[in-house]
Amino acid sequence: MPKDAAVEEFARLVRALKARDGRSYEALGRRLSVSASTLHRYCSGATVPEEFAVVDRLALLCGADEEERRALEVAWSRADRTRRPPVPEPGTEPESGPEPEPEPERQPAPTPEPEPAPEPASDPEPDPDPELEPVHARVPGLPSERRRRRWGWVGLVGGTLAVVGAVTLGAVLLPGKTRERAAEPPAPLTWTVASHIWKNGCGHTYLVERTAPPPPESADARSWAAAQGAVDGGETLVRVSVQGKGAAAVVLQALHVRVVERGAPLPWTAYRMGGGCGGAVTPRRFEVDLDRPRPVARALDGYDASGEEGRTLPAVSFPYAVSAAEPEELLVSAGAAGCDCRWYLELEWSSEGRRGTVRIGDEDGAPFRTSGLRGRPVWEYDPVGLRWVRGEVPEA
Repeated sequence: MPKDAAVEEFARLVRALKARDGRSYEALGRRLSVSASTLHRYCSGATVPEEFAVVDRLALLCGADEEERRALEVAWSRADRTRRPPVPEPGTEPESGPEPEPEPERQPAPTPEPEPAPEPASDPEPDPDPELEPVHARVPGLPSERRRRRWGWVGLVGGTLAVVGAVTLGAVLLPGKTRERAAEPPAPLTWTVASHIWKNGCGHTYLVERTAPPPPESADARSWAAAQGAVDGGETLVRVSVQGKGAAAVVLQALHVRVVERGAPLPWTAYRMGGGCGGAVTPRRFEVDLDRPRPVARALDGYDASGEEGRTLPAVSFPYAVSAAEPEELLVSAGAAGCDCRWYLELEWSSEGRRGTVRIGDEDGAPFRTSGLRGRPVWEYDPVGLRWVRGEVPEA
């Protein structure tokens, strides 16, 4: 199918959903955590969302059945392939984009710790990384024979170690897509995650070790960041969409934050994608301070800007329930000033007498990563001069 035809077919299906629902772009956008202008670009074909999850949520809100959702996913996949630019090879410098001014006395990047030597080929039992092993990951009801097979991968070091069953974090999808991960049976829920989110669709800062090319559209943030080896600077926004597998309600009991690695902030250059913009804040919003010894996810108030006078939406804390017909969305804002932190989210659930915990990482299953910006040079993009210019340095 030609490029324009694939994008137009996808946009036609999105317009049909919006027309069926009857709500305004702003009202639907608030439910999807996107701006009204972004939703309008989806309907007009000006933009194809990088992740299907936002389109699938729109389909659920507008009452689409399973067959319509499958057709929409096929159309999105075709449109997504036509608009995705080739990703440059890692390590190559971009052909365009100005070279920032040289920095005096630039600190050398921290030397990474050497990777452990591989085990001999004759040893069939690899030693897993103890820091990245899931915690609270026992899956109730897992057959003992299957559990014993999983124990065989852990091995014995100086005696018998207590081992818990690992939670599978999802099926592998193509790079650049939000990945859906379903915990192993009998966990009764699935979820999708998106971690390259810009505040209100336009404001974000990345730390990059080398000269960065011009900033991307927010929909292409993930592929741009991957090509540059970029790390979130100062803040990471994570959106987790949780849905039950069946009619039975699944109660979400708590959301925890687990920092698995902590170091000094990266001595890289900060590139600000935009200066921020207005927009409504949705409920189910949580704030995390990664600089604390034991970070916690704190529920925040939301804000409804749909009327002439906005109104505050009181924070809603755990527990609350999800099902196949009633999904839920969690928006987590994690900030760091004095650390380069790698971290996970852990979601506790219960349903019909069973309990469990699922560990949530980024789209590839790796920990999220957030580094502070203290003292780093900041560059902002001038859309008129088409070049990076010096911005305000964050306070120490």
